[in-house]
Amino acid sequence: MSPDMVAALGTWGPILIMVGVFYLLLYRPQKKEQKRRQEMLDSLKTGDEVITIGGIYGIITALDEKSVHLKIANQVEIKAARSAIASLTSSEA
Repeated sequence: MSPDMVAALGTWGPILIMVGVFYLLLYRPQKKEQKRRQEMLDSLKTGDEVITIGGIYGIITALDEKSVHLKIANQVEIKAARSAIASLTSSEA
């Protein structure tokens, strides 16, 4: 190796290592979580018990491409954006 290559490696090496660490610690897990969330939103169906991002518990009574209708109490139904669903709840809890 020539001295110029060693100097270039000394300059760019730490930067490349930092990029690799950021990819492994930040980008990959975020993409994995986005994929899991999108799969959950795509699998929603009538009768599922869900929690919205705002903390409202409800049962899906109807849904379309962009919205869901949630029954939150007897004779009380709201319409929310499909993307506002935070997670499914287990009916056993």
